[in-house]
Amino acid sequence: MSEAESLVAQIKASMKEAMKARDKERLGTIRLMQAEFKRVEVDERIDVDDARALTILDKMVKQRRDSVSQFQAAGRDELAAIELSEIAVIQEFLPQQLTDDEINALIDEALAGIDATGMAAMGPLMGAIKPKLQGRADMGAVSKMVKAKLNA
Repeated sequence: MSEAESLVAQIKASMKEAMKARDKERLGTIRLMQAEFKRVEVDERIDVDDARALTILDKMVKQRRDSVSQFQAAGRDELAAIELSEIAVIQEFLPQQLTDDEINALIDEALAGIDATGMAAMGPLMGAIKPKLQGRADMGAVSKMVKAKLNA
């Protein structure tokens, strides 16, 4: 997959590959991704571009992480395993995940540009770093890191 090829096109190509390989689980997850793109296109009357596709995929991963924790709490490990395999497929199309050190560096950089202090800086800070981290980090974890920095 080349960098010039759009994310949506990469997903379509991967769907064809999964069909040829008869990989039902992968194909099912890719079809879920395609369906979500289509739903957004119909609901919002837009064409999904790469930035919007990243947002959609990021949301899909977050939903599945929530489901995994709920399934595990209920002792439904087989359902949690399905969700985890879907997360793995979706993450193949997301950019490389950032390390905690890289995230902390981005938080520090954004914090230097904000004149608010304490928890009042939370909103502006998250607004500044979210576009840089979209699809590259779990925003729930980033939010906890930001709170820890602001309370320190």
